[in-house]
Amino acid sequence: MTISHNNPKQINYEGSLMPQVEMLSIGNNNKKLKIGLPKEENKYENRIMLTPFAVKQLIDEGHNILMESGAGEKSNWSDADYTSVGAKIASKSDVYKSEIVAKVSPFSENEISLLGTNQTIFSALHVNTQSENSIRKLLSKKVTAIAIENIKDKNGFAPFVESMSEISGILSISTASEYLSNAKGGKGIVLGGITGIPPAKVVILGASKSGEYAARAAIALGAQVKIFDKSIEKLQKIKSKLGFSIYTSVLQKDAVAKNIKSADVVIGAIDFSGNDEGFVVAESDIAKMKKGAVIIDLNIDNFSCFATSHLTNLGNPTFVKHGVTHYCVPNIASRASRTASLALSNALFTILLNISENSSGIYFAVNDAALRNGTYIYMGILTNKQLAKKFNLDYKDIDLLTAIF
Repeated sequence: MTISHNNPKQINYEGSLMPQVEMLSIGNNNKKLKIGLPKEENKYENRIMLTPFAVKQLIDEGHNILMESGAGEKSNWSDADYTSVGAKIASKSDVYKSEIVAKVSPFSENEISLLGTNQTIFSALHVNTQSENSIRKLLSKKVTAIAIENIKDKNGFAPFVESMSEISGILSISTASEYLSNAKGGKGIVLGGITGIPPAKVVILGASKSGEYAARAAIALGAQVKIFDKSIEKLQKIKSKLGFSIYTSVLQKDAVAKNIKSADVVIGAIDFSGNDEGFVVAESDIAKMKKGAVIIDLNIDNFSCFATSHLTNLGNPTFVKHGVTHYCVPNIASRASRTASLALSNALFTILLNISENSSGIYFAVNDAALRNGTYIYMGILTNKQLAKKFNLDYKDIDLLTAIF
């Protein structure tokens, strides 16, 4: 199958084949893939990488899909939903020995031990949560490991990040609203203003995709929204999209400190892949925030922009520091697991088809710039500078490395 990549439209509703792209004739020489979908060991991860709709088309193309029983349950797809379209329920061991293994949360040490060798694995990387031991174990397996959040094409489009950021941005506002309410021990206020009462103040750090969608959701509820970013270009674009009802400002420490002092909600949504890396709100500034205010840290899986943040999970998502509620869950999109799974499947489905069309098999990263960007281990060699620096490990630039093959 050949896919036209000229601005493909994505359909995010159920019952359809996810990517709406031009489909041409099927070639007989396409590589047939064996794809494993394990059940997440992380009990707070509710998403799955492929929906039954995508699985059906992959199987129709001749690919084999092995699933661990219950893998789709938390997104409300049963084993029968998958087996009815041709997927096979297999043992955990067999699923992890598949040529390609795709899961959402980073591979745990136990999951890594189940892998064979020379496989290709897809998952989130979450640099902030990684351990040196896990990375060393992956290296010993000689796998090609691809971080879905780092997959980005030459135009800067990152399909997994874009879709999860949209969901995370929207959920950040609904979550903040929950924690401002009495039901979650908040002050008992609503985000939107009502007659005679001013609206709540929402400060968003970062005009990223998640920042944009957080702003959209907050504006829709009637909140007063202020967005900060170092990039004037980003601020101009978001102002153009959302209108003059929002306040924008350059990301400067004094300006941020002044504004968060009176904020009811502060969202951390800085795009650390750009020029905003290193901006952190000092603990002394957070200590001056209103008691009962809420921080939603959407950057916690990368580099947090709040000095007081630390990782939490969906089972115990918040903590209070200086009277401010902190919500620091790295997989907030998992709260809307079915929608998120549909979006993840959109992106992975297309990638898998591209891999099957590439006769070079495991060397496909040589020819695919987007996958090269996402590859942090290539055939057992570390290619991610960030991880190498964090754990003092040797690494090779993937562009130079793949030139050898």
